Amino acid sequence: MIFTVAIDGPAAAGKGTISREVAARFGFAHLDTGLIYRATGRRVLAGEAPLEAARALEPGDLAAGGLRTPEVAQAASRVAAIPEVREALVAFQRRFARREGGAVLDGRDIGTVICPEAEVKLFVTASDAVRAHRRWLEEQAAGLGTSEADVLAELQARDARDAARAAAPMRAADDALQLDTSRMSIEEAVAAAVAAISDRMDRG
Repeated sequence: MIFTVAIDGPAAAGKGTISREVAARFGFAHLDTGLIYRATGRRVLAGEAPLEAARALEPGDLAAGGLRTPEVAQAASRVAAIPEVREALVAFQRRFARREGGAVLDGRDIGTVICPEAEVKLFVTASDAVRAHRRWLEEQAAGLGTSEADVLAELQARDARDAARAAAPMRAADDALQLDTSRMSIEEAVAAAVAAISDRMDRG
């Protein structure tokens, strides 16, 4: 069975958690496409040219340490705005999406650019303040001394860059189900996603 679930949205909205839970629930493969750009950004920070880094990317790069740091996140957003870099990484994502057995991909342009034919599209969002608080808690748990105000500024700068870029700007697909998780628990958000997917699968 080939069945693609595309889950998009800004950072810290909950799309990664929802994607992992949905993949586990249905037995689908999961790809956090942000890791592709983070891994590319990490190689750029190490001195490689962006396009060279994208073309040389290997599966092992996605398991490398340090991919969740603010510096790598910013580098990922910058390289993602380069059309040639995006082109180099699109084919990998599309092959993954249409693999046998079903796939869940989360990112920023899955439903609009990578997999416009996805059987289910979700756009997960939350208020800036809620997202910043969530990310700040993650960074505190990781031992990072970032202030919540700095985290909010970083998220807003990244959102603006991702939404304004000429190549595949972040936006909800016209046929995407929008989930605002600002006031939702993880369980509620996952349940809403599972219901949407189950309904589509039942319709064949």
